[in-house]
Amino acid sequence: MPRFNFQILASDRVPADGLLAVPSRLDVAELHALEHLFAGRPLAWLVEESAHLPDNLRNQLERRGNAFSFAADDPNLTGVGQQLRSCLDRGGVLVHVPGNVRARPGTQVLIEARTLRALAALALPTLPLAIHHPRESHLSCERPSSLPAAIVTVGHLIQPRDLSAAALRQRLTEAFEEAFSSRDFLNGSLGRAILHGLKKHRHTRVLDGSDDSELPFPRLLGAAIVLAGQIRRVTDKPRIGVILPPGKAGLLANIAALFAGKVPVNLNFTAGHDAVQFAIRQADLDHFITADPFVRKVPAFPWPPTRDLLLIERVLPALRKHIIAWVVLARLLPTAVLARLLRLPRHGGDREAMLLFTSGSSGQPKGVVLSHRNVLANICQFSCRIALPEGARILGSLPLFHSFGITVTSWFPVIEGIDLVTYPNPLETRRLGELIAQHQVYLLIATPTFLRGYMKRVDPDQFASVGLVVTGAEKLPQSLAAAFAERFGTYPQEGYGLTETAPAVGVNLPDLDDPELPVIPSSRPGSVGHPLPGIAVRITDPATDAPLPLDHQGMIWLRGANVFPGYLDNPAKTAEVLDNHWLCTGDVGRVDADGFLFIEGRLSRFSKIGGEMVPHEAIEAAVNQVLGLDSEAERRIAVVGVPDEQKGEAIVLFSTVCGPAVEQECIDLRYRLLDAGLPSLWCPKRIVPVPEIPLLASGKLDLKGCQAILDNL
Repeated sequence: MPRFNFQILASDRVPADGLLAVPSRLDVAELHALEHLFAGRPLAWLVEESAHLPDNLRNQLERRGNAFSFAADDPNLTGVGQQLRSCLDRGGVLVHVPGNVRARPGTQVLIEARTLRALAALALPTLPLAIHHPRESHLSCERPSSLPAAIVTVGHLIQPRDLSAAALRQRLTEAFEEAFSSRDFLNGSLGRAILHGLKKHRHTRVLDGSDDSELPFPRLLGAAIVLAGQIRRVTDKPRIGVILPPGKAGLLANIAALFAGKVPVNLNFTAGHDAVQFAIRQADLDHFITADPFVRKVPAFPWPPTRDLLLIERVLPALRKHIIAWVVLARLLPTAVLARLLRLPRHGGDREAMLLFTSGSSGQPKGVVLSHRNVLANICQFSCRIALPEGARILGSLPLFHSFGITVTSWFPVIEGIDLVTYPNPLETRRLGELIAQHQVYLLIATPTFLRGYMKRVDPDQFASVGLVVTGAEKLPQSLAAAFAERFGTYPQEGYGLTETAPAVGVNLPDLDDPELPVIPSSRPGSVGHPLPGIAVRITDPATDAPLPLDHQGMIWLRGANVFPGYLDNPAKTAEVLDNHWLCTGDVGRVDADGFLFIEGRLSRFSKIGGEMVPHEAIEAAVNQVLGLDSEAERRIAVVGVPDEQKGEAIVLFSTVCGPAVEQECIDLRYRLLDAGLPSLWCPKRIVPVPEIPLLASGKLDLKGCQAILDNL
């Protein structure tokens, strides 16, 4: 075998009996790796007749001989499989050779859906082989030359009785997750990765829109080192609170906390007093980094005593000379020496790096422990998938107490060297539009609620530089996406994430175009895109927990290096959502034939009526349609489930648009919904007039607030 830098994982899964091997991709070098994996066994090659093979790969196959072709649209593929069974005699291996396709970086399966269906229809014992190229998806703190050219992971054999295109895709992505999760960088430390980013990208800046100041990375590094020293002096606790909005101060505070060997805990300053006090107790915090102007700006927040506040604008000016000294020293010293001086551990791995608290939309907030491994994995997953062009700038206005705000619009640009334009309030869309135009922002990450603000207050010319808009936190209505694209020329791409996944899970991206090669689609309206590289998906029956095929609707489970280790001091809640590192998301959905993940509602947003699972969001969509509310700028209705003696649960509709004759309106609405094809069980039994729909700061429906309204009726 030629000398190629490969890793082969789980080779013990290769059975002795004959099989069809299906690699997720294949080039000439990997062909040699598979010959090594199956050494001593009869080998044959299987090519779909319309596949586009590069000349060097085609030449290699011709030299080896023993190649067979098949047609994906052959009506008798089972018969073709019977003819190919002779290749499996005496432990023979038939290797499918995928053709060249055009795909975005980080695509886990580079095989067209039609070919997956055809391979499954051959009905042969099938062995998935995930092939992961670390050099195509690495952080800037990694040296590509030190990485293996490929990691080949042997998946679990699929017997013909269990074989389908969905099963093959699932096993391929599960094997890919194993490959990604084996990467060495995941054992590193977030603090060291940030230090490396600040050192390497010394021409990168934080552009703070609150005062139009600029903070180059060298000055940010020097200030963070000095502030880290102050943090060490004021507290011996392992964690420190951060109460700051997005901006240079908030970023500096979080970096300094890590440099001080502390776990930053960004507190939600929009939460109620009880939730904040609960978080402080849970995290065992005795000191908090903030700024005096922010303390005055948020007087309703239950501020700790002044003696426990580290006021950033008071501390740093007195240490200006120390900051300058560290700026100079940091420029001169190698990263490794500087890391030793700062006592930054080389390994972080599964140790706690950050602590965030859930919104508590349906109960008490939970402390979500995110490890160094989780955060580094997700930054790499998101970065390689989104593949920003050189010189692109990102807008950072999402709250730091949300995982997207701290991971994607804070750590990601620092580690990867992307100019970050910050502003403390994502609702001030008029000012944000000015900043986007002023600094030529390319990537805008928002929620659908925030997009509506841009629609109202921003001139289309201000968005001329925006090449990519990604939304999350709530469902992106297709009518809103179309209206936004018509106004600004950029179609918003829906993504999906959870605090427990650090947070990004999947994202749509604009489809590529290629006149010569088949294209793996990267966007599908209504979906949340392909899962990011290194994330595997399973589907189970919500009622029985029995496994379901990926393309069936059911409970979504995720596994990957970005999945959190558990809730803080709450083993019972942890056990409810984690099973052998698989995370139960609480969301119901499916994966389609092309690998797109569809979220079709949260389990908490389903009602079980007469034994049937009834999705609240589907009812809301139908109500919006019959009432003509699809183009409204804000949420006007919401569906909740309430106990019902006869059917188990009943549907109640919160409405801001109903008139005084509520009972008659409910009857009229029922008939209109029935005429639109909605099942009778799904129709609201009651309408509750409300002045506004309870929402969280992110724009999500506040289920706890909805329940409070019902309790007070």
